[in-house]
Order: sequence, then structure tokens, then C-alpha cells
Amino acid sequence: MTQAPKTTVPDFSLSGHLLLAMPNMLDPNFAGAVVYVCEHSSKGAMGLVINRPTDLTVAGLLDKIDLGGQAAATDTDPVLFGGPVAGERGFVLHSGGKVWNSSLVVTDDIRLTTSKDILEAVAQGQAPERWFITLGYAGWSEGQLEEELAQNAWLTVPANDDILFDTPLQERFAKAYALLGIDPLLLSGVAGHA
Repeated sequence: MTQAPKTTVPDFSLSGHLLLAMPNMLDPNFAGAVVYVCEHSSKGAMGLVINRPTDLTVAGLLDKIDLGGQAAATDTDPVLFGGPVAGERGFVLHSGGKVWNSSLVVTDDIRLTTSKDILEAVAQGQAPERWFITLGYAGWSEGQLEEELAQNAWLTVPANDDILFDTPLQERFAKAYALLGIDPLLLSGVAGHA
């Protein structure tokens, strides 16, 4: 009997889902991480770590790029570490609505924007209703994320706006696991096989 050739093309998309690092995740960029998957196709995947603040505030970032403005409410909001790829590049994950110069539609309600016009709006106090900024992103080449899932490096769960925008950063990991009915402290880093 001939077996079908192995393929790395996913027959599902994890766009709009959360990746929850398992206890056996040794990569320091992702240990204890919650990643929001923005794009997942046969070509690979791209997402943002959503629970790691940097030392930089939104106001500090806007000042660094000469966009300091009226955004007093964002003075203490942290810029997040979005992942180890392109760490100097900013990404704004936000609720839908206005169209920006360079946005990726993730879900009906969520967009990922990389153009400067959204940062100008933030600086002028005209940000989207719900949003946050990351520096860098997490990226997977073709088949890489599927391989990591097969190795039990991640659990997945559909994302919700509460975790993305309302839950304090330090609570996002536990709250995301709670969506699965799991206490992450009770998980083992060793996978079993039947």
C-alpha cells in the first residue's frame, strides 16, 4: 500500500488564535509566552507575543520617532515585546474600524497595522478604540509551527478581545489557559504518547 506524500500545507488556519507555551518551551523568547496568531497559511505563520512588556512606554516610543503629542493617556502604557524578528519594527494590533495605509485583516474585528499613520493618530489622541503596540514579531517558516505543535510545544485556543485588550499583561498567560479549563501550574513538560 502506498502512502500519500507528507505535506506541510496546513488544512486549518490558526489566525485569530492564541498559542500558549507549554512548560517544556526552552526558547527564552517564548517560555511562558502567549502569542496571538495574526496570519497562518501554507507559507508559514506570523504572530505577536502579547504578555511581555518592554521598558519602553508608548509615549517614549512616540518621542523617539518624533511623534510626541497629546496622548497623555498612553504615557505609562508599555510597548510589548512582540517577538524576536524585526525588533526595531513596530506593529499595532487594534480593533477594526478606520482603514490605515498598511493593515492586515486578522478577523472581522481585529487588524494588524504597520504604517506610520496609525502612530500619528495615537500621538494625536485619535487611536483606535482598543489597541497596543509591539516591537518585533514571532515568525514561523513553512511547516515550522505545525512541527512545533506536533512536538507539544504549544497549546492553541481561539482568542478573545478580553484577553487581547482588557486583561493585565501578567494575567494573560493564566487567563488564556483558563479558556481551556487548565491550570498551567499543573502541566507537565513531558508529553505522553499512546
